[in-house]
Parts: sequence; structure tokens; C-alpha cells
Amino acid sequence: MDIFTAGRDFVRRDARVLERRLFATIFEGADPHGVVDALRGFQNADGGFGHGLEPDKRCPDSLPLDVEVAFDTLLAAGARDDELVRRAVDWLDSVATPDGAVPLCGPAVEGYPRAEHISEWTYQPGLNPTAGLVGRLHKLGVEHPWRDKAGAWCAAELAKGFPEDAHGLHEALEFLEHTGDVDFDRVREWLPKLAHYRGDAADPSYGVTPLQFAPTPDSFWRPLFTDEQLEAHLDRLIADQQDDGGWAITWEPPGPAATLEYRGMVTVGALRTLKAYNRL
Repeated sequence: MDIFTAGRDFVRRDARVLERRLFATIFEGADPHGVVDALRGFQNADGGFGHGLEPDKRCPDSLPLDVEVAFDTLLAAGARDDELVRRAVDWLDSVATPDGAVPLCGPAVEGYPRAEHISEWTYQPGLNPTAGLVGRLHKLGVEHPWRDKAGAWCAAELAKGFPEDAHGLHEALEFLEHTGDVDFDRVREWLPKLAHYRGDAADPSYGVTPLQFAPTPDSFWRPLFTDEQLEAHLDRLIADQQDDGGWAITWEPPGPAATLEYRGMVTVGALRTLKAYNRL
């Protein structure tokens, strides 16, 4: 069975409704409003998103990390729902510091099953996820006072230096892409210094890869990487497809359901990247 068919069958069999709707939109021409409808089930009355939209914690409360996943899903589907997004940004504004910064999660997660890494460090406001959220709002074309306030905070933080973790830099680059303040050489030199950056395609460990910084050939940050680097990671991505058609994850979610949910997410993402690079 070919890569795409095996991945499609995994999504149809084991992914949650949201990823099945997203797959149908991206690969089968389904109406993107189906993705928006599926996202509504994760949105709370306060406007934020929760209920394990990001599957590593099973907390129903609104959390910025879940808002980020909602924005990513809308962007992947090419979907727009200004009211849904505005309510989410109003919620971000309500929980932000006076400068606009937000954390990934909060103490509410402690009452529910969660992955081991969802702990106190995720309660601290930071560039991860604030910068990424601001950048995604720019991509969505949504203006909001919180976006501008948080963007000013991000710019001030980045003037002090880049994050030292690959996740943090990934979020920072989502923001910098829209500022006009871009130094590719500086970023390229910083990448090997990052914790959790997996530049070597042969490395099987957990990490952020060049394909996550440049998931399509026309990605803004594509010039950071050579053709050889990206081809090696594309080869590795193909090789990493599992016998059941899906892609595995390299961390431990809180349970079997969360594991399948996350595998559904990364499988749709892998197929999107392989399609974008003409490797399907």
C-alpha cells in the first residue's frame, strides 16, 4: 500500500473527528466549515479552547495551548470564522499579564490526567506561546488590541536574545515572520545551539526538525536550510511511517486515547508536508 493510502486509512480508522474533517478538507476537497464545526466542540463559553484539543492534557478549562492548536487547525484548513477567533483572543486578553504575555497552560491541568511534561514550567508566561499566537493571528488576518500589545512585548523580549529551546524559537519565528526584523544568518547560526533541535535526520530522539520550521517549500523560513538537509528529513519522515499507516510520537501522552489523538494530528501533518514537497 502506498504512503498516502496507508496514512488515509489510519486517519479514517483511528483519528478523532477533527482530524478526519481536516484530512477531508485538505486532501478531498471537503468544505472547510466542517473543520470549524468540529472545533466549536472544544470552545468554552469564555471563548477559549480546552477539552484536550491539544491531547497531552485532558483538562476542559480554556488554555492558551489549546487556542494555538485551534488557530493552527484553521490555518491548515484554510478556514475563517472571525467570531470564533475574536472570542478566543478576547479570552487571551483576559488572562494575559498587563504586557500581554500568556502561558501555555495553568494549574487547572492538575485536576486531570496529563503528560509528565505538562507541569509548573507551562504556567509561566513566555514567548512560547505568546509569540506564536501573535504570529498566527497575523496569518489569519485578524486584528485585535491584544495582538498589538502582546506583539510589542514579544519584540522587547526578543531584543534581549533568542530563546534557548527549539520550541521557543519556533514560536518566536512565527512572530518575527511578520515584523520585517529578520536576520536569517543569525537564526541559522543559533539553531545548533538550541535544546530539542533535531538537525540530524538520522537522530531518532524527540525534537523539532527543519520540516517543522519549513513545512512547505514556500515557507518563510525555508532559506534557513539546504536542499540536502530537507531531503534527508523528508526521507526520514517517509521511513518513520508505521505499519498501521500512521506516524508515531516520541513522548508519552496521558493514555491510549490521547496517544491515538496525537498520532492522528501528526499523521495529517506528515501527509501535508509530504504533499507540499511532492513526496507523496
